[in-house]
Amino acid sequence: MVTEVRAPRHDEMAAYYQALPYANGLPSWEPAEAAWHGGPEPWPPPRVPAKAEQLERWAAADIGDPLFHPVATFVDGRCVGASATISFEVTLPGGRAGKMAGVTATGVIATHRRRGYLRQMMQAMFEAALERGEPVAMLSASEGSIYGRFGFSPATYRTRWELARHEAVLLPAPPDPGSLELVDAVRAKQAWPRVHEEVRAHRVGELRPLAGRWDGLSDDANGTDGPLRYLTHRDQHGNVDGIANFRLPWSSTADRAGTLVVEALEATNPVAYRALWELLIDFDLTKTVVAAGRPRDEPLRWMLTNPRAMRITRQADNLWARLLDVPRALTQRSYLTPGELRFTIDGDQMCPENNGTWHLSATGPAATCVPTDRTADLTITLSALSSLYFGGMSAHRLAYAGHITAHTDGAVGRLARMFRTDPEPHNSFGF
Repeated sequence: MVTEVRAPRHDEMAAYYQALPYANGLPSWEPAEAAWHGGPEPWPPPRVPAKAEQLERWAAADIGDPLFHPVATFVDGRCVGASATISFEVTLPGGRAGKMAGVTATGVIATHRRRGYLRQMMQAMFEAALERGEPVAMLSASEGSIYGRFGFSPATYRTRWELARHEAVLLPAPPDPGSLELVDAVRAKQAWPRVHEEVRAHRVGELRPLAGRWDGLSDDANGTDGPLRYLTHRDQHGNVDGIANFRLPWSSTADRAGTLVVEALEATNPVAYRALWELLIDFDLTKTVVAAGRPRDEPLRWMLTNPRAMRITRQADNLWARLLDVPRALTQRSYLTPGELRFTIDGDQMCPENNGTWHLSATGPAATCVPTDRTADLTITLSALSSLYFGGMSAHRLAYAGHITAHTDGAVGRLARMFRTDPEPHNSFGF
């Protein structure tokens, strides 16, 4: 038996896709009421197996994309496993754009599981990402028990919340000098990239979108869900500074009738943000507003006369992070609280150069991270450091759970203060 782990050729791409669950109409996610899905039913819906023509279209697009890096496992020439990374830019603490390898579309066919093929593909992807200068890998975990084995750990979260219209009363605020407008899909496609780019520059954890991110926006109905609607806000100079996608799905049951689902909303400033929500939470002939895929620290809650009216109905981890090159990753982000820390990592079998004791020194926006032979202030697992990287996880919680062991007094508190960011990291779309 001959096993190869390598990039598939163009003529092997159809077999490559057929090793992936979504291309075969098989489950590709834990059946759950997902926090990024606004409807009441579990997500995702059933898929239809891809036909040959569709597989060829995917192959033509992916093979020609310099940001898409597929890898596959071949056993005696047959493709039995597939995965890929996508090269992204992600906003880091301090506002810098860092390189990141986004792991996506992963699967091993049922007859060849439990043989280590996924680990071999992960190893190959890690090594390729390091060669491209991408010190961090991230993914959305389709199953929570799988990816911790490879050093990934939750780094960002998202929520789904509901708000009854009769409870949606906003606190007083100065008059809005701008204006709201309902627009069609063509104008929404023009507005989204501009708004997202400005938001992304200031939101830790947000991704630079791939080309064509909003090409699928349409004014056509989608079954009983109805068409997407688009609401924009312009400032007093006429510039679009906020946009929302929403729909008003039909329901056969009274308890779900009159629901307005906000599928996406971004604003570059608090005035536009408030104006968009003010209309959406008081839309005619509705009784409930649902918003999915939202930050855990949604500011709207603190604009309500009754903050308790906003009820979190689902919460889930979003992106999981994995540091591939610890010193490079830690020096490309900045630290709000200056400080010095010596920490030890051991047990990273896939990226062994991360093992050892490191001296992190952060002074304002600049940081250094170099090996040291001095005694460490703490020992931390690679997965815990990866969770802390974007600043949204509690170092004290990780220490309490046994992922961090302090060797000097106050070390965990110093770690917490150096790495924390406010607001929490968030990304608005997956990959």
